[in-house]
Amino acid sequence: MRRPERHNAINSAMQVELIAALEQAAAGSCRVLVLTGAGESFCSGLDLEAQSDGLGKTKADYLAEAQRVAQLFLSLYELPIPSIALVRGAALAGGAGLAVLCDFTLATPNATFGFTEVKVGVAPALLAVFLPLLLGEKRSRDLLLSGRIVKVDEAMRLGLVNEIVPHEELLQRVEALAGMLTANSSVSLGATKRHLATQNQAWLVAAITGAIEVSAESRQSAEFREGVAAFLGKRKPVWAK
Repeated sequence: MRRPERHNAINSAMQVELIAALEQAAAGSCRVLVLTGAGESFCSGLDLEAQSDGLGKTKADYLAEAQRVAQLFLSLYELPIPSIALVRGAALAGGAGLAVLCDFTLATPNATFGFTEVKVGVAPALLAVFLPLLLGEKRSRDLLLSGRIVKVDEAMRLGLVNEIVPHEELLQRVEALAGMLTANSSVSLGATKRHLATQNQAWLVAAITGAIEVSAESRQSAEFREGVAAFLGKRKPVWAK
């Protein structure tokens, strides 16, 4: 992800490009996918500055955007090859989702994680589908409802992170892990990943359909408009109640 000037915030173009990259990796000869961000951050989530230009969008517009995010998350979750997230700095909101949806999440000591959507008046509906599968419901409720920022040591305890790696050793560790994975049978890896994905497939389809609707509705709300305005104005939001 290469928008370092925006802490790799996700806009619609990045969503489309990430989906295409995942599809290319799945269809080609790639054996391991490594996902990381340029600059000081992994990914700060949805680009709220871009959202401020379109707060008058229709529900159909928001449904289409939520469907694209769902496709991105599902493409990563169901990727038929192993995936590794290499996390430096902040991984927030949808960016944290991308980090933890990878099979392996390696993080530097300065990494932070947070599912911060509630702080800007939007429901993290799609993350609420996937996160309980990875962490369990109780831990997921804590993170999604509080929106709190988690430092890397706690992220490790919660199961958001597989390993904490010193910054200067990160690339070497990623290469070693990728080498271990590529030494395994690609047919067996693919079969294992497909089996893991299909165990929850029927439930996921229904859950994602509902989450898309909830996400679109929350982004039409006055709370979301206030949350974005407060974020961009560097002030605390004033909620209706």
